[in-house]
Amino acid sequence: MRFLGVFLLTGVAYGAACTSASPACTEFVTLGGGPSRSLIYRSQPLDARNEKITRALIVIHGTNRDADNYFRTALAAAFLADALEDTEVIVPRIASNSTTCHDTLAANEVSYSCGGDSWRSGGVATNNEKLTSFDFVDEILRKLAGRQAFPNLKTIVVAGHSAGGQFVNRYEMSNRIHEKLGVPVSYVVANPSSYAYLDNTRPVHDGASFRPYSDARNCITYDHWPYGLQNRTGYAARSSDDQLRKQLASRPVTYLLGDLDTLPLGGFDSSCPAMAQGPTRLARGQAFEKYVNEKFNSQHQVQVVELCGHNARCMFTAESALPLLFPKTGAR
Repeated sequence: MRFLGVFLLTGVAYGAACTSASPACTEFVTLGGGPSRSLIYRSQPLDARNEKITRALIVIHGTNRDADNYFRTALAAAFLADALEDTEVIVPRIASNSTTCHDTLAANEVSYSCGGDSWRSGGVATNNEKLTSFDFVDEILRKLAGRQAFPNLKTIVVAGHSAGGQFVNRYEMSNRIHEKLGVPVSYVVANPSSYAYLDNTRPVHDGASFRPYSDARNCITYDHWPYGLQNRTGYAARSSDDQLRKQLASRPVTYLLGDLDTLPLGGFDSSCPAMAQGPTRLARGQAFEKYVNEKFNSQHQVQVVELCGHNARCMFTAESALPLLFPKTGAR
């Protein structure tokens, strides 16, 4: 384990951030009362009291399930923001040994779906029908908000890039614990290929207006979950349509979009339900922010990152992204 030193505060020694994407910087989170569990990378142990921590950043990895790489990226962003000392950085590993995925799992480790939309939209685990990928993040949030380890925690950010951005878009609107945590939570949705629309309208041409989707006869799944609210399964099926609409509109979200993310690369979703939302990831994100703000009176924001394409390291370490990932807490 590599540490950046030891911080002394009022006579108490706090271990500085764990900065290696190695087994020493991981731990398991127990789910559903046990014995099921899932792995996280983290910069500070979740069971050791640390009064220095005032914020937490949870980053959801992309389709390759490379939590170790995303942990390195999140740590790099924290370093650039001068936030390593007072931020708990967490990257969950949404692992799978189902079908063509071959992650090595520990005893009782949960296996989520392999590929597809299931894990990134709150789908049920393949080896535990009572657990979903969204339940995993729920449990992380509960542990953080409980303040046993971090009594001075003031804010939590949940962020994700690409498939992780899809995860955060669906999780932000679906989770039922946001208002119950007692700690403010904000969401950063970076460069996803698609979004969950709240009705049958889609952007027209340049995204300046929205109308009922004109090709519904040929693209019959355009409004099915996770592209829309119909035929929901897993975690999101626990809430009504109205509840999902209210939650999406009321919660603080920023869409972090690369101004060069305009090519069909990096697992770009070119299916008809996704193409109904716009021709590129950049266009889809700009249209969705306009849609939820105009039609559902939300106050979501877009932040376009210059000179970034479909690249998590470029996006999350950009100067304009750092205040979103590491909001001020008034601790300094």
